[in-house]
Amino acid sequence: MQDTKTNIDLQLEVIERGAEEILVKDELVEKLKRGTPLRIKAGFDPTAPDIHVGHTVLINKLKQFQDLGHEVLCLIGDFTAMIGDPTGKNITRQPLTPLQVAENAKTYEKQIFKVLDPKKTKIVFNSHWLGSLSAKDLIELAAKQTVARMLERDDFSKRYQQGVSIAIHEFLYPLLQGYDSVELRADVELGGTDQKFNLLMGRELQKASQQSPQVVITMPLLEGLDGIKKMSKSLNNYIGITDEPSEMFGKVMSISDGLMWRYYELLSFKPMAEIDALKTKVDEGMNPRDVKILLAKEIIARFHDAAAADEAEEKFIHQFSQGLMPEDIPVVNLSTDKDAIPLINALKDAGLTKSTSESMRMIKQGAVKLDGERVNTMEHLLKKGSAVVVQVGKRRFAEIKVSDSEPT
Repeated sequence: MQDTKTNIDLQLEVIERGAEEILVKDELVEKLKRGTPLRIKAGFDPTAPDIHVGHTVLINKLKQFQDLGHEVLCLIGDFTAMIGDPTGKNITRQPLTPLQVAENAKTYEKQIFKVLDPKKTKIVFNSHWLGSLSAKDLIELAAKQTVARMLERDDFSKRYQQGVSIAIHEFLYPLLQGYDSVELRADVELGGTDQKFNLLMGRELQKASQQSPQVVITMPLLEGLDGIKKMSKSLNNYIGITDEPSEMFGKVMSISDGLMWRYYELLSFKPMAEIDALKTKVDEGMNPRDVKILLAKEIIARFHDAAAADEAEEKFIHQFSQGLMPEDIPVVNLSTDKDAIPLINALKDAGLTKSTSESMRMIKQGAVKLDGERVNTMEHLLKKGSAVVVQVGKRRFAEIKVSDSEPT
């Protein structure tokens, strides 16, 4: 049987993997020394009905805590979603209606359980306690913080300095999120790096309520397929967990070799020792594409099943590996301030054709393929955030990635 110190060291190794910051690590160690399951909280505002793999960075960490024997509390912020989280916003965000929140919450529960064990996960809704707070309760809660403290938050501070309005109810959001931790008596709260202010508010309110303050663990915001900006549906650089298996496979295969290791650390459940062994094999000459295939199959198996992962791999091999595609395909990054680039322009800009006229001629001849599929329309667009392998004729290949134009 492992001694207590060895057990704690092993737990810390898992908990620290991929984490941006732990506040305060010594307190976490003391909590682990109790030898009893900790209450691990993570909040989700159901502001959109579907989530992408960037959201699952947090859920994966919950799964790791769950596997270590701790109690996972997934808080659906159905009450706070009707306020609208101002984090990272330069304008007041419109609150959702109760009907929108209820519909989105149902979808979130279903998607969360693609990673977490439903039998070991407690889903809670903060409307159960926040909805019953009286005006007196809210005034007493608001009295625990000052306006100066609220303005320490980066987004509030910027808006105040720029003369952009801040509604009074937005100050209530971090207070109510912090109060959730009091109500749940959380030992640990997880959140993205952009949630740090709100997470620390939970610690302060717990102290004011004579509770042991929660440990705050922030997780990084996963970069999207472009490897630059955070994964976002609005930027179209995401892998949706409801995407079709072949689409998931293609998206994973489109990421850069360097970004692949970032995805392994934050999205894979392979032990870090196994990932390090794969890095060594690549350094010794193994094709990074083969390692990327393993990652793609792991992600697809999680959100679909192993059979779907195998089928997606077979389709990929059929489309690419058995053709005349070269081992090293050049990557061409194109930028635009629009939603998409016309394919005929992209072919020219990527150096695959000498002019848009040649692009149109090659498409008309059926000599242009995207991810192995022949293009038969001149109006085809490459969307911002997309990455696609383009073949023109028999010998011209490039992986074209489309991203935002750099601000001037």
